[in-house]
Amino acid sequence: MATQKMKSNRSAAKRFKLKPNGKLKRIKGSKHHGNVHKAQSRIRRLKESDTIDGKKASNLRKVVFA
Repeated sequence: MATQKMKSNRSAAKRFKLKPNGKLKRIKGSKHHGNVHKAQSRIRRLKESDTIDGKKASNLRKVVFA
Protein backbone atom coordinates (compact mmCIF):
# COMPACT_ATOMS: atom_id res chain seq x y z
CA MET A 1 0.00 0.00 0.00
CA ALA A 2 1.38 3.40 -0.99
CA THR A 3 1.97 6.05 1.64
CA GLN A 4 -0.25 9.09 1.62
CA LYS A 5 1.04 12.39 0.30
CA MET A 6 1.23 15.28 2.74
CA LYS A 7 -1.34 18.00 2.14
CA SER A 8 -0.08 21.50 1.47
CA ASN A 9 -1.42 24.33 3.60
CA ARG A 10 -3.65 26.14 1.11
CA SER A 11 -3.77 29.46 2.98
CA ALA A 12 0.04 29.53 3.09
CA ALA A 13 0.28 28.53 -0.57
CA LYS A 14 -1.73 31.60 -1.53
CA ARG A 15 0.47 33.93 0.53
CA PHE A 16 3.92 32.72 -0.55
CA LYS A 17 5.33 32.19 -4.05
CA LEU A 18 8.58 30.59 -5.13
CA LYS A 19 10.99 32.84 -7.04
CA PRO A 20 13.16 31.46 -9.88
CA ASN A 21 16.27 31.60 -7.66
CA GLY A 22 14.58 29.34 -5.09
CA LYS A 23 13.75 31.97 -2.48
CA LEU A 24 10.25 32.53 -1.16
CA LYS A 25 8.44 35.77 -1.91
CA ARG A 26 5.88 37.31 0.43
CA ILE A 27 3.71 40.42 0.28
CA LYS A 28 4.04 42.92 3.11
CA GLY A 29 1.02 43.72 5.23
CA SER A 30 -0.31 46.89 6.91
CA LYS A 31 -1.05 48.76 3.70
CA HIS A 32 -4.77 48.25 3.08
CA HIS A 33 -6.42 50.68 5.51
CA GLY A 34 -5.41 53.34 7.99
CA ASN A 35 -3.01 54.88 5.52
CA VAL A 36 -3.88 58.50 6.33
CA HIS A 37 -1.35 58.71 9.16
CA LYS A 38 1.39 56.82 7.29
CA ALA A 39 4.09 58.59 5.32
CA GLN A 40 4.05 58.19 1.54
CA SER A 41 7.57 56.75 1.63
CA ARG A 42 6.34 54.11 4.09
CA ILE A 43 3.38 53.20 1.85
CA ARG A 44 5.73 52.89 -1.16
CA ARG A 45 8.01 50.66 0.86
CA LEU A 46 5.09 48.43 1.86
CA LYS A 47 4.11 47.93 -1.81
CA GLU A 48 7.35 46.07 -2.52
CA SER A 49 7.52 42.33 -2.00
CA ASP A 50 9.92 40.78 0.48
CA THR A 51 11.99 37.58 0.38
CA ILE A 52 12.25 34.94 3.07
CA ASP A 53 15.41 32.92 3.46
CA GLY A 54 17.15 30.79 6.05
CA LYS A 55 15.51 28.33 8.43
CA LYS A 56 12.11 29.99 8.18
CA ALA A 57 12.09 29.49 4.41
CA SER A 58 12.97 25.83 4.67
CA ASN A 59 10.13 25.28 7.16
CA LEU A 60 7.69 27.13 4.91
CA ARG A 61 8.68 25.05 1.89
CA LYS A 62 7.62 21.91 3.74
CA VAL A 63 4.21 23.41 4.49
CA VAL A 64 3.51 25.19 1.21
CA PHE A 65 4.93 22.79 -1.37
CA ALA A 66 4.22 19.47 0.35
